[in-house]
Amino acid sequence: MTGPSGPRVPSSQAPAPAAPASSGARFDALVAEAGAVSVDGWDFSWLDGRATEERPSWGYAQAMAGRMAHARAALDIDTGGGEVLASAPVLPALTVATESWPPNIARATALLHPRGAAVVAVGERPPLPFGDRAFDLVVSRHPVTTWWEEIARVLEPGGVYFSQQVGPASVFELIEYFLGPRTAQERGARDPRRAREAAEAAGLEVTDLRAERLRMEFRDIGAVVYFLRKVIWMVPGFTVAGYLPQLRSLHRLIETEGPFVAHSSRFLIEARKPEKSPTPLR
Repeated sequence: MTGPSGPRVPSSQAPAPAAPASSGARFDALVAEAGAVSVDGWDFSWLDGRATEERPSWGYAQAMAGRMAHARAALDIDTGGGEVLASAPVLPALTVATESWPPNIARATALLHPRGAAVVAVGERPPLPFGDRAFDLVVSRHPVTTWWEEIARVLEPGGVYFSQQVGPASVFELIEYFLGPRTAQERGARDPRRAREAAEAAGLEVTDLRAERLRMEFRDIGAVVYFLRKVIWMVPGFTVAGYLPQLRSLHRLIETEGPFVAHSSRFLIEARKPEKSPTPLR
């Protein structure tokens, strides 16, 4: 097991430890199981006992639920399967969620309609299909892209945007195992400081910004396969057949040395739309 400073991440080209005779059969069984399970929605309970990830100290779901309880009209952007929004005990009378991936749209609709929330299918680019000043609360957990100008547009004055986002170099230990070293530009993407700058450029006031790196462990190769099938942007175009040598090597590594360790990167940002727009300089 590696220490808190970071895991040992071998190159995918490095020789792997010799595998015991039973390892091949176990590999085949784990990969087949992980390849057959559904990856719809945003529920990771299939990984219980097979992978772990530390949670951010701020507790996004609970904090989001607290804000929902006091909102009049709320929007959840990139709701996934609707699981996080549905976890809120109280939803505003007007609650809308957006999602772009068809399997998630169906799942979120089934989960959120009984709670009185509407799910709107959207594209991956703006504009949002809502009028100006439509919401006093906009939330999003792990948005694909944050369209700050659109968020500012649909927020009413005094309204709040509350979001947990993926930070820089998240799970790059696993990504680089399969794809090799990433560039400095790729490592610096999703920097929370840039999020602050973009929010302020859109006319919002950032009232909270926090970031953490969190330990992850993958305890068998099935957990890796499931994770990469579900979180499709980690290794774009991932298939078992396309990455079979790396998967076999990683399987032997886990069996001989223990869980593969990576680190997720998360940041929390809260921004408020001012009650009055600033007077432009003349």
